[in-house]
Amino acid sequence: MPLQLINIGFGNIVSASRIIAIVGPEAAPVKRMVQDARERGLLIDATCGRRTRAVLVTDSGHIVLSAVQPETIAHRLEAREAITEEEEEA
Repeated sequence: MPLQLINIGFGNIVSASRIIAIVGPEAAPVKRMVQDARERGLLIDATCGRRTRAVLVTDSGHIVLSAVQPETIAHRLEAREAITEEEEEA
């Protein structure tokens, strides 16, 4: 199985197989999760100085901040999975 990468904005990419959740940054529990990751050194800020619109949770415990809407990232992930399924069927 080839490595599947998802663009999370501004030239930043993340391995699709490592993503557990894509959530918005507004909720208090998400804000606490981001702060905890920052304190533990597990926060990756991929916003390039822009407003955080999505928080990606990975299976390694890292938290990735993105300036792209969660829905957009989810659509990119779904499109990548559909392409992979088509390749497997062929």
